[in-house]
Amino acid sequence: MKIAVIGTGYVGLVTGTCFADSGNHVACVDIDEDKVQRLNDGQIPIYEPGLEELVRRGVRAGRLTFTLDAAAAIADAEAIFVCVGTPPAADGGPDMSYVLKAVEDIAQTMQTPKTVVMKSTVPVGTASEVRARMEALTSVPFEVISNPEFLKEGAAVQDFQKPDRVVIGARSEEAAASIRELYSPFMRKRDRILVMDNTSAELTKYGSNALLATRISFMNELANFADRAGADIAQVRLGMGCDTRIGPSFLFPGVGYGGSCFPKDVDGLAYTAKKLGMDLQLLAATNAVNRKQKEVMFHKLTDRLGDDLTGKTIAIWGIAFKPNTDDIREAPALTLIEKFLAAGATVRAFDPEAMANARRELKDTVALVEYQYDALDGADALVIVTEWSQFRQLDWDEVTSRMRGRLLFDGRNVLSPERCEAEGFEYYGIGRGRPTPVTIRG
Repeated sequence: MKIAVIGTGYVGLVTGTCFADSGNHVACVDIDEDKVQRLNDGQIPIYEPGLEELVRRGVRAGRLTFTLDAAAAIADAEAIFVCVGTPPAADGGPDMSYVLKAVEDIAQTMQTPKTVVMKSTVPVGTASEVRARMEALTSVPFEVISNPEFLKEGAAVQDFQKPDRVVIGARSEEAAASIRELYSPFMRKRDRILVMDNTSAELTKYGSNALLATRISFMNELANFADRAGADIAQVRLGMGCDTRIGPSFLFPGVGYGGSCFPKDVDGLAYTAKKLGMDLQLLAATNAVNRKQKEVMFHKLTDRLGDDLTGKTIAIWGIAFKPNTDDIREAPALTLIEKFLAAGATVRAFDPEAMANARRELKDTVALVEYQYDALDGADALVIVTEWSQFRQLDWDEVTSRMRGRLLFDGRNVLSPERCEAEGFEYYGIGRGRPTPVTIRG
């Protein structure tokens, strides 16, 4: 099939590349000339395991191209995937301007019947609005399909090629047939394609992310309780996860969720609910807990060192919002760094993949180092914020020789408290039931 993909962010780039890798001819459209050139040269602008090789393979085979010419890509395509961003707007809802501009361009350009596939995360009811806008601009037949993405950054290629499920929202099975066929190569073991109406497909996306975010916030609340009560949340998590009604996924406490999906999608669903006259109180609490949780390690540290951190050096390991990505959007590390700097501390930070994005965001306010242990030079405390694998086993001789202090704040519970204490460090995790409960303020 000939496919056009509008937008080459995380979703658009993975979608276009994986469809090209399964034998389709894909033209990915973007407005950034430099980005388009680099992509055609096989250079990808994001860190996503496995993606770079697939891009290069698709470009070499001639099945994957990147272009500035949206009109040509639209004219040649049978299916057009809209994968542009829907960033938060000032009123709390998603900014739909990029989506609406894309579908209006499609309607004004197409001369033959098209299938327009909404891959962007959009508010419930968007398909109906898109259909109405396009009908006002063209008499050429078209179908609007809702096909939400369920890709985890850091595992997006695997998620696309081996999906838990593919959700297709359409007016009929016949309308969904061509998109079902597109996904059939990824369903060789069993068919997990769910066809439903557009509105239900849109709500499936928001509902999934909101529930996962709620699980995280619940476990963070429980971990803070465990700190005060003297329980070990690591053991509690295992006990809870063995219940088949609950399961073990998304029960890991930490310093809060970030990224481009959970915060925005929880707010987006709540925003749409308000427009329908509903107040989804659980969602408001989910994001409120998360905002508070991003500051927990700051309060743990200042409980130990005092509110004035002037003259103190804090080492940060991990800036990306999660491992295996360079994405720092809504990252808890940014909140912590801001709080430490405001309290007078000097901050030294390291991340395996997010350094370029961190430099653009933090500029010269933080000492960003290229080697993990360089962040520890003269540090009074180490704060682990992202659970990169290389932070799980430490060179303790290097840690102790470089650090001035002996305080370790483990925001992802990746280390053994007993081992840290055996090496002469005071250990503070999330919900590990330390002897002296800290005060969680705010």
